[in-house]
Amino acid sequence: MKKNRSTFSILFYLNTSKKKKSGRCPVVGRISVDGESTTFSTGLDILPGQWDAKAGLAIGKSEEIPGINRDIEKHKTRIAEYYKVLVNDNGYVTAESLKNAIRGIGTHQNTVMEEFLELLEEKRKSVGIRIAENTFTAYPNAHRHFKAFLQHKYHVGDIPFGKIDIALVDDYSRYLKTDLRMKARTERGYMAIFRHVVKRAFNKGLVRIDPFTNYTPPRLTVERRWLFHDELERLRRTDMEYPAWNFTRDMFVFSAFTGISYIDLKNLKQENIQRQEDGSLWIVLNRQKTGTTSYIPLLAPAINILNRYEGTEFAGECNCVYRLQTRVSVNLQLKKIAKKAGIEKRLTFHMSRFTYATTVCLTNGMPIETLSRMMGHLSIKTTQIYAEVTRTKINEDMTNLAERIQGKYELPEYQNYSNNQ
Repeated sequence: MKKNRSTFSILFYLNTSKKKKSGRCPVVGRISVDGESTTFSTGLDILPGQWDAKAGLAIGKSEEIPGINRDIEKHKTRIAEYYKVLVNDNGYVTAESLKNAIRGIGTHQNTVMEEFLELLEEKRKSVGIRIAENTFTAYPNAHRHFKAFLQHKYHVGDIPFGKIDIALVDDYSRYLKTDLRMKARTERGYMAIFRHVVKRAFNKGLVRIDPFTNYTPPRLTVERRWLFHDELERLRRTDMEYPAWNFTRDMFVFSAFTGISYIDLKNLKQENIQRQEDGSLWIVLNRQKTGTTSYIPLLAPAINILNRYEGTEFAGECNCVYRLQTRVSVNLQLKKIAKKAGIEKRLTFHMSRFTYATTVCLTNGMPIETLSRMMGHLSIKTTQIYAEVTRTKINEDMTNLAERIQGKYELPEYQNYSNNQ
């Protein structure tokens, strides 16, 4: 058994046979041990005129030169360290075993599935604190889908991070889309979780180059639906044969005048309804989805509904304001209510939130910054998704503009405007 007596060297050179259109060539590393050698990609490239073949380093005054040389030195240091570990642990080393070590094969670093499980456990502990329980379910599903993909594509149960590249990323995306027939939104969600796993590994140094750099997620075309003013009014005045259905109707209307989501309405407590110094009533709560605080002044329609169900069979228990049915039951009832109200749209409870943002607030001139705070969004970019501009809003804005510029842009009268003398 060889004990630290092998000849070992590292050489870096340009692979001029794979010159890119830009003229740059890849920087390749060669490991030699006892006369046997193997090459590996460094992920670096450079113009031939900026390379010193004898020194195996980049030269010149370009700003990128110091960074390239630092990366080359890091490669040398890592390989030398792996060499010592392999000699100490195994008593011998080969060029191929060194190459495998720098790719994450045969080391004690986390594999992809192990890192997946660590992320899964972290998210499990965050349920109810940073993420909702229904959000968490996507993570074990993502773990299951990726494991099935590895078995389907490579006939293995796990792989090292050294095997993750853009080709695998594209293959996994194609597997979700083609083999599992996922819609673009669903595929995008699972790819985002996988990207999270890889990003964690990248931050730990398990991945040197982010394989998602050249990945483009599927484009989503989402149609946001809401009720116009006349539709909301018809819904409000539609009387159903069962009290429970009228309650469901009123809960939709309550949300349409507060923007509160189904889960936050279901969990709404008496202490969330607060009277301010000026006598107005506000809903102040932390959104379950994002953990951000919503500040919602109550409009008259919402206050009327609040008073209507106080002390009734629909009042909640354990200090909850309302006792809502399941989301599925609510949405089924809303379809029947919409039909009786003559609303052709496929009504769901979440449309009430869109209705609040668009018909109640934005159409009536609410600044988007104020709306963002009331809806409890983490970023105003999220609020802009709701900022669909209706024809009514366009007409209103143009009418206001016409009034503001009236008399400012009259056509000048030219004496020689006409050719007729």
